[in-house]
Amino acid sequence: IIMRFTVPQFIEYEAQVMGPFTFKQFIIVETAGIICFIFFLKPPLYIFLPVWIIVGGGALALTFLKISGRSPLVMLQNFLMFSISSKIYLWKRKRIPPKILKKEVIKKKEEGEPTLKVIKKSKLKELATKVETKTR
Repeated sequence: IIMRFTVPQFIEYEAQVMGPFTFKQFIIVETAGIICFIFFLKPPLYIFLPVWIIVGGGALALTFLKISGRSPLVMLQNFLMFSISSKIYLWKRKRIPPKILKKEVIKKKEEGEPTLKVIKKSKLKELATKVETKTR
């Protein structure tokens, strides 16, 4: 008995390092937590709340949100690389020098030697018969 198994391909999996987070996710959440904590201690509450919402919400979106199966970090990286790279491609035709035939080749053709060989009897009917009868 032959057992066939399908092997999954294109598996993108990052190991979880800190609890439920991968290393990238942990760094993002930790950085946002430090920024929010600093803004909690120093400025007044009316400044802390908008910063907490923007930084915390952005960190959570970068950590858990998926757009078309990709994280926003990958989308941001692709966007920046596209914006920086050149978008104009000019096709440059390669100049190939023309081939120059030697005089010997030209002389042989002029002497009356036929350039094309003409077969008197066609083998098309024979080939059609072989195909129809499946003989080899």
